[in-house]
Amino acid sequence: MAQNTDLNIAANTWTMITDSDVSQITFQNKGGTHIMVKATTDTTAPTTFDGSIRYNPGQGERNALLSDIWPGLTGRDRVWVYAYGPVTVFVSHA
Repeated sequence: MAQNTDLNIAANTWTMITDSDVSQITFQNKGGTHIMVKATTDTTAPTTFDGSIRYNPGQGERNALLSDIWPGLTGRDRVWVYAYGPVTVFVSHA
Protein backbone atom coordinates (compact mmCIF):
# COMPACT_ATOMS: atom_id res chain seq x y z
CA MET A 1 0.00 0.00 0.00
CA ALA A 2 1.31 3.46 -0.88
CA GLN A 3 2.10 5.91 1.89
CA ASN A 4 3.15 9.53 2.29
CA THR A 5 3.49 10.30 6.00
CA ASP A 6 5.62 11.02 9.05
CA LEU A 7 6.38 8.00 11.22
CA ASN A 8 7.38 8.15 14.88
CA ILE A 9 10.28 5.77 15.37
CA ALA A 10 10.92 4.41 18.86
CA ALA A 11 14.46 4.27 20.21
CA ASN A 12 16.65 1.17 20.12
CA THR A 13 14.56 -1.04 17.87
CA TRP A 14 14.37 -1.77 14.15
CA THR A 15 11.14 -0.32 12.72
CA MET A 16 9.91 -1.13 9.22
CA ILE A 17 9.05 2.08 7.34
CA THR A 18 7.61 0.38 4.26
CA ASP A 19 4.18 -1.20 4.51
CA SER A 20 4.47 -3.26 1.34
CA ASP A 21 7.13 -4.46 -1.09
CA VAL A 22 8.71 -1.41 -2.74
CA SER A 23 11.37 -0.73 -5.35
CA GLN A 24 11.68 3.06 -4.80
CA ILE A 25 11.50 5.23 -1.70
CA THR A 26 11.70 8.78 -0.43
CA PHE A 27 12.54 9.33 3.22
CA GLN A 28 14.05 11.97 5.48
CA ASN A 29 15.38 11.86 9.02
CA LYS A 30 13.44 14.68 10.70
CA GLY A 31 14.82 13.89 14.15
CA GLY A 32 17.69 15.29 16.17
CA THR A 33 19.92 12.22 16.12
CA HIS A 34 21.29 9.97 13.40
CA ILE A 35 19.47 6.84 12.27
CA MET A 36 20.60 3.61 10.65
CA VAL A 37 18.67 2.47 7.55
CA LYS A 38 18.72 -1.04 6.17
CA ALA A 39 16.92 -2.96 3.42
CA THR A 40 15.79 -6.56 3.71
CA THR A 41 14.22 -9.12 1.43
CA ASP A 42 11.26 -9.86 3.71
CA THR A 43 9.38 -8.65 6.79
CA THR A 44 11.81 -10.15 9.29
CA ALA A 45 13.40 -7.43 11.41
CA PRO A 46 17.18 -7.07 11.10
CA THR A 47 19.33 -8.35 13.95
CA THR A 48 22.59 -6.61 13.02
CA PHE A 49 23.79 -3.33 11.56
CA ASP A 50 25.62 -5.10 8.71
CA GLY A 51 24.61 -3.46 5.43
CA SER A 52 22.96 -0.48 7.10
CA ILE A 53 23.62 3.17 6.20
CA ARG A 54 23.85 6.10 8.60
CA TYR A 55 21.66 9.15 7.92
CA ASN A 56 22.20 12.26 10.02
CA PRO A 57 19.40 14.71 10.92
CA GLY A 58 17.95 16.22 7.76
CA GLN A 59 19.41 13.56 5.49
CA GLY A 60 17.50 11.01 3.43
CA GLU A 61 16.82 9.84 -0.11
CA ARG A 62 14.55 11.29 -2.78
CA ASN A 63 12.73 8.85 -5.06
CA ALA A 64 15.69 6.48 -4.93
CA LEU A 65 15.70 2.94 -6.25
CA LEU A 66 16.48 0.42 -3.52
CA SER A 67 18.76 -1.28 -6.05
CA ASP A 68 20.82 1.94 -6.26
CA ILE A 69 21.10 2.32 -2.47
CA TRP A 70 21.82 -1.36 -1.75
CA PRO A 71 23.17 -2.79 -5.04
CA GLY A 72 24.75 -5.77 -3.31
CA LEU A 73 21.47 -7.09 -1.89
CA THR A 74 19.36 -9.05 -4.35
CA GLY A 75 15.59 -8.95 -3.90
CA ARG A 76 15.56 -6.10 -1.41
CA ASP A 77 12.02 -4.73 -0.97
CA ARG A 78 11.54 -3.62 2.65
CA VAL A 79 13.24 -0.73 4.48
CA TRP A 80 13.94 -0.48 8.21
CA VAL A 81 15.11 2.30 10.53
CA TYR A 82 17.00 2.01 13.81
CA ALA A 83 17.03 5.14 15.98
CA TYR A 84 19.18 5.83 19.03
CA GLY A 85 16.53 8.14 20.44
CA PRO A 86 12.92 8.74 19.41
CA VAL A 87 12.82 10.39 15.97
CA THR A 88 10.37 11.25 13.24
CA VAL A 89 11.02 9.94 9.74
CA PHE A 90 9.12 11.15 6.70
CA VAL A 91 8.49 8.33 4.22
CA SER A 92 6.82 8.20 0.82
CA HIS A 93 6.55 5.24 -1.54
CA ALA A 94 4.12 3.75 -4.03
